[in-house]
Amino acid sequence: MLAELPRSGSGWILRRVRVVDNGSTDRTADVARAAGADVVSEPRRGYGAACLAGIAELLADPPDIVLFLDADHSDDPADLPAVLAPLAKGEADLVVGSRALGERERGALTPVQAFGNRFASGLMRVLFDARVTDLGPLRAIRWDALERLGMRDRDYGWTAEMQARAFRARLRYREVPVRYRRRRLGRSKVAGTLRGVAGASWKILYTIARVRLGG
Repeated sequence: MLAELPRSGSGWILRRVRVVDNGSTDRTADVARAAGADVVSEPRRGYGAACLAGIAELLADPPDIVLFLDADHSDDPADLPAVLAPLAKGEADLVVGSRALGERERGALTPVQAFGNRFASGLMRVLFDARVTDLGPLRAIRWDALERLGMRDRDYGWTAEMQARAFRARLRYREVPVRYRRRRLGRSKVAGTLRGVAGASWKILYTIARVRLGG
């Protein structure tokens, strides 16, 4: 996965790669270090907790843009230039790779996940009058914009919180089509269990409503 990351493009250079080891029980940290990535340890579980830990490690020398990419090979690194282009051109503050607008491999999302994603996107369109089609994990944001958002969710609500806060802050928002593949590595803690799906769905909807009400 790390070897597939493009290192530069029109108006941008990939300066640093940080992999957050979120309590994994495999050789994630060793493999990442061997590939040249910096490894950040965050033993507390939660998608948002991992993202917040990675961001904290950037505070001493912040980049212009932060890109978030899942490490399970469901996101395609070849889409990074398309996601970064609107930011490099100064046309956007937050760019989300939309699986709804792009190609999705059969089985990449369960029917429940696909429905929940459409429902949450529709809710944000109504509550924030925003053109949003997806809560996809592949996304990039300007550092100054990220600081303005004050992100704090530590688990399932992270992606929804970022978009909802961006809409409330009136950031320039763009979506670009991206490819989405079946998970190649590991087992999802969310899609793999009924409890995970129910918990994630509730947290996402709660987060959108909370941010809309000023929380």
